[in-house]
Amino acid sequence: MTIHPQAIIDPAAKISEGVSVGPFSVIGPDVEIGEGSVIHSHVVVKGPTVIGKNNTIFQFASVGEDCQDKKFAGEATRLVIGDDNVIREGCTIHRGTIQDEAITRIGDDNLFMAYVHVAHDCRIGSHCIFANTTTMAGHVHVDDHVILGGGTMVHQFCKIGTHSMAAGGSIVLRDIPAYVMASGQSASAHGLNSEGLKRRGFDQDAIRALKDAYRTIYRKGLRLAEALEVLEVQAANVPEVRVLLDSLKRSERGIVR
Repeated sequence: MTIHPQAIIDPAAKISEGVSVGPFSVIGPDVEIGEGSVIHSHVVVKGPTVIGKNNTIFQFASVGEDCQDKKFAGEATRLVIGDDNVIREGCTIHRGTIQDEAITRIGDDNLFMAYVHVAHDCRIGSHCIFANTTTMAGHVHVDDHVILGGGTMVHQFCKIGTHSMAAGGSIVLRDIPAYVMASGQSASAHGLNSEGLKRRGFDQDAIRALKDAYRTIYRKGLRLAEALEVLEVQAANVPEVRVLLDSLKRSERGIVR
């Protein structure tokens, strides 16, 4: 464990072996930091917050701060971060609220580029990339392997499906289904994330089936309820299409069109 003498760490914080904390960082009580994590200089971590193993947090990040919801009244809500995440300069990640499940949760192996904001009660999966100044409002759910381009803004309660992508500068006001590329202000669907799926090892049969499913949703003039009926048949023997179908069924705000 390497703690700079000018770091301020509350005696009640739990700092594991192999953790490095740089100068002028402030670690509060009710904070746990797992083995191998690196906290650079000028970072503030407030609890209750649990940070897993091998995370790296760069300067001027604020992690586990009280949320910006006016209903928040100081309740002991939580932030839980998994392993192997990189949180770059100036990121802000807030704890949850009792109006939801009182927890903001982040998975493993995510990259949060500079000045990304993760608001209260967000649920972030694993293996995601959030480019500079991406902003997620409260209660946003992001599944695994999502890429949000720089400056993307996601409205509260939106759901972003696995392996989907939003182009830089997008304003996301509706849910993005799994595997879909979206862009614009407000964001609309612009095809299947085929290149991303190839890079992640999806075979041609699966990609072909997902393209057929995309056409069912967006190219045949069907209402969503009608498209869901067709997708039930298409998903019968294709697990990847089943994932897409499930992401549509859970939508509460409607999907990007």
